[in-house]
Amino acid sequence: MYGLTDMQPYGEIRTRAWSFRSVGCGHSIQEWSDMISALRTYGYDYVVSIEHEDPIMSIEEGFARAVKNLNSILIEEQPSDMWWV
Repeated sequence: MYGLTDMQPYGEIRTRAWSFRSVGCGHSIQEWSDMISALRTYGYDYVVSIEHEDPIMSIEEGFARAVKNLNSILIEEQPSDMWWV
């Protein structure tokens, strides 16, 4: 109705075209996993910051959920040699 450049106040959750959501509550965990994999594929191995602006969760719940969801998909170890080739 208002398009991607929706200029309604962020508090108008029901009628906005989009709202910020915690990690895994807007885009799927699979989509986040694909993003983390792409970052690693192209050599990024640094900070992943959480910016919490989810209008339907408390700060504590939204942040805890984002941490839990990111922890489940982060690639922590360096790959070993490709022993199968």
